[in-house]
Amino acid sequence: MPQPENSRDEEIKRLDERAAALEARTVQTPRDYGSQAAGYGYRLMGVLIGGVFVGLGFGAGADAVLKTAPWGMIVGVLSGFGISIWMAVNSAQRMAAEAAEEWGPPKDLPDSDDEED
Repeated sequence: MPQPENSRDEEIKRLDERAAALEARTVQTPRDYGSQAAGYGYRLMGVLIGGVFVGLGFGAGADAVLKTAPWGMIVGVLSGFGISIWMAVNSAQRMAAEAAEEWGPPKDLPDSDDEED
């Protein structure tokens, strides 16, 4: 005895609902790489500014102890700036390696000729 047409339509509808639910569970949401890149930028900026202030503090401390008025701060700021640049370059290399490992190789943008107007 043939099955009624109504039950077949209901089965197809249920199957579609299950497929939609499965797709909703398996679709991964894309990561927000912009906020992670901004975090990298803020970290590098903190390293640069922090190095200058630490050098300034050490220079001021040396001036207070050794009584060498401006020279301790000048040398401290310059050495702090140099060390902070060295640290920022090392941090940027490490961050670039982490990003390449996590995100994969960089992808080129499409040529402007390939885009439709």
